[in-house]
Parts: sequence; structure tokens; C-alpha cells
Amino acid sequence: MDELDRKLLALLRADSRTPAAALAAQLKVSRGTVQNRIARLLAQGVIQAFTVRTRPELEAQRVRAVMSIAIEGERSAAVIRKLKGFPAVERIYTTNGRWDLIAELDVADLAAFSGALDDIRTVEGIASTETSLLLASV
Repeated sequence: MDELDRKLLALLRADSRTPAAALAAQLKVSRGTVQNRIARLLAQGVIQAFTVRTRPELEAQRVRAVMSIAIEGERSAAVIRKLKGFPAVERIYTTNGRWDLIAELDVADLAAFSGALDDIRTVEGIASTETSLLLASV
């Protein structure tokens, strides 16, 4: 990846619906260059998906949280596989320090949040968890 790729990714993060011609004008390259770069970044797996961002007030009742997870022994792969199967788990990160994993949770309401916590805590190989609700975006 070069500097042009990084600039293109930044523009796509801001608005992935920007037409290739507009991206090309902002980057001062041809539309074909932009299209070829996007195709290459998709093929390489650098770009994994295009998504939609909604206004926060549209999802005011949703509950978002981060869960720190400590894993027993060498069970990381099995725990990660199991976590990927939970609809409440939006993303999983490996980390260092006290916690082995961080899971981003996103559910419809507090009842679903409670259920997700109960389900995740029963996963074999999870030694302990600590969960923090995300209250507001600043």
C-alpha cells in the first residue's frame, strides 16, 4: 500500500458512496486509477466491506458495550470461533496486558444485552470478563 492507497481509503471511510470520478478529482488521478485501486484493495482483502453509517439518534435505544475477556490456557482460537457466532458480537480484537480479547457488543436493548452477557460468559475457555457500556459518542 502506498500513500495514494491510504488517501483513497481515508476518503472511502468518510463516505464510501463517493463516485469514482469525485474520488479521482480529489486525489488528482484518473477515474480508471481509482477503480483499479479499489478493485485491487478488494481483491487483497484490504477493503473488506462497504457499510452504512446512520445518525446516532435513529438507534438511540441500542445498547453498545466493550467486553474485556480473559481466556484460560491456550483456548483463544476456540473462544474466538464461538464468539463470532454470537449476533451481539460486532467485532473482536486481540490485545495484550490483563485481557486477551476485546469484544464490541451491539444489541437492541438492555434485555438483549443481559442475555448476550449471560451467553458469552458460558463459553468454555473464558476465565473472566469485564464489560463497560458505551454511553455517548464525543
